[in-house]
Amino acid sequence: MSMPEIHEQAIVASGAKLAPGVKVGAYAVVGEEVELGEGCIVHPHATVGGPAKYGRNNVFYSFCSIGGDPQDYTFRGERTELVVGGGNIFREYVTVSRGTKKGGGVTRIGNENFFLAY
Repeated sequence: MSMPEIHEQAIVASGAKLAPGVKVGAYAVVGEEVELGEGCIVHPHATVGGPAKYGRNNVFYSFCSIGGDPQDYTFRGERTELVVGGGNIFREYVTVSRGTKKGGGVTRIGNENFFLAY
């Protein structure tokens, strides 16, 4: 596979790890402690946060928000993470948050899922 392709108007944190063949579109954001597996595609305006590990060939469509803070009033900034397998599709406006401490600290997603908003 080829080196990652990062659009000049994308924001990729210095602590992010992008495998070969990853593509990051304009205005997309890839946060700290994000690991994107081979062949992942982050479309323009998508947000992929961490700490999180994403397997191979995941696709993040515009305006999805994946790997952000838990949507839980008890969250107080403790370290939590998201672990995602391969071949998943996150369509527009989908939100997937990291786990909570009281729930084990990890959100886990398997392989070849198709997530739609609404």
